[in-house]
Amino acid sequence: MSLKAPELLLPAGTLEKMRAAYDFGADAVYAGQPRYSLRARNNEFRLEQLQQGIAEAHARGKKLFVASNILPHNAKVKTYLADMAPVIAMKPDALIMADPGLIMMVRERWPEQPIHLSVQANTVNYAGVKFWQSLGLERVILSRELSLDEVEEIRQLCPDIELEVFIHGALCIAYSGRCLLSGYFNHRDPNQGTCTNACRWDYKLSDTQSDDAGDVQPAKIDFDFNRALGEAEQSLAACGGAERHPLADRTYLIEEASRPGELMPIIEDEHGTYIMNSKDLRAVQHVERLARIGVDSLKVEGRTKSLYYVARAAQVYRRAIDDAVAGRPFNPALLADLDGLANRGYTDGFYQRHYTHEAQNYLDGHSKARRSQFVGEVKSVVDGWAEIDVKNRFEVGDELEIIHPSGNQVITLGALRGKDGAPLAAAAGNGVHASMPLDARFDGALIARLLRD
Repeated sequence: MSLKAPELLLPAGTLEKMRAAYDFGADAVYAGQPRYSLRARNNEFRLEQLQQGIAEAHARGKKLFVASNILPHNAKVKTYLADMAPVIAMKPDALIMADPGLIMMVRERWPEQPIHLSVQANTVNYAGVKFWQSLGLERVILSRELSLDEVEEIRQLCPDIELEVFIHGALCIAYSGRCLLSGYFNHRDPNQGTCTNACRWDYKLSDTQSDDAGDVQPAKIDFDFNRALGEAEQSLAACGGAERHPLADRTYLIEEASRPGELMPIIEDEHGTYIMNSKDLRAVQHVERLARIGVDSLKVEGRTKSLYYVARAAQVYRRAIDDAVAGRPFNPALLADLDGLANRGYTDGFYQRHYTHEAQNYLDGHSKARRSQFVGEVKSVVDGWAEIDVKNRFEVGDELEIIHPSGNQVITLGALRGKDGAPLAAAAGNGVHASMPLDARFDGALIARLLRD
């Protein structure tokens, strides 16, 4: 039986990223108004840009979904219908929504407008899917906390509604976005679109001791993380059914790097600690299984990510979908291609129910790119020389991957020249003018420097 290709859905924080997503293989993108989506910052899509984006998408035969998935307080409920009227008039392919009240209002005012249920609604079972279907929603975006087997069971019990799952991008340390850390620290509420990713900040750990009144006070700690991790893998319950280490039941204090002296209590249970930096989701190896299950849409997270991220992710997941549909075996090189994106280490999340120590990234809190680094964008090619918008340093002799919708090519850079035409040994970094020899067919390409161990 031939597989139906699931929709490939990419993020669009700008019109430029939207176009790159389509160029590199996306079937649809999602964008959102800053006031009513969960990306209030770094979001280009005001009304004018939304109208242009929807028009361009439809001209290409593609789709554009508008994220309107905020969990609003009263003030935004009062303005919602008036603000959404011009958006509905643009005929977006769907609204992505989470709040039951707003969904009710849209269904009453615009009953023909397709609605997709946001992951923010945390749908984790078939009964929930049936409930939303009974209200007339066309698609449910399932919670990230589901395993492949659970997704398959929902598909079997809910055969006549579209299902969407996340396949790549950042993972929340709370239940699919329902987190208060950012709001607690600096009054920027994640559920209102202004998350500061407080779970990814740099924290120091302090031990505690009880004073005469029984209150917890900071104590000096001699802590070697690598040693503790090795011990944990031998003794902690996270490794399976082993006996839980007694020190895991202690209360500790954490201190964020930019807030010295502000000590916050943290407790670990058998599932792990909850102010920690999750690895990023990468489930390209599960595309074939998800297609067999009958999932309708595979979604990449990242409306605030770079143009390079959008293009590379679209290209890789497009290949994975095409391979799955054609019956070709999974290509492990796709994993390495995604290593070239900035990431915090990868996990396939809950799809296979990893143990805690595998699913969290305790050692590397910073973004990292292991295989390649985005170094530039081709702005034009004239007489065999490409003008490069330089993003990161690269130099003559580097192996570069030219990334283009028509296909990629690896070259060894033989020459560079500056603005005045004089030879350059290196393009030192962002803001430097540089040109390199390149075939005209790579106009508009992205360039990555391959990193060798």
